[in-house]
Amino acid sequence: MNFFDRIVQFVKESRTELKKVVWPTRQETVRHTLTVIIMSGALALFLGGADYALQFILKTFIL
Repeated sequence: MNFFDRIVQFVKESRTELKKVVWPTRQETVRHTLTVIIMSGALALFLGGADYALQFILKTFIL
């Protein structure tokens, strides 16, 4: 099997696999996107608070 035949086979198999994919609905996509944004914000607040607290502790007791 030459290089060109392998490329053609790859494309055909890829199209077949893409037809099997169950794509999310618009509502699911929006819900998951909002969940990621909210969780990212919560994690950022937590890490920022932890950083501030540790920085405060280090400045208070070490310096």
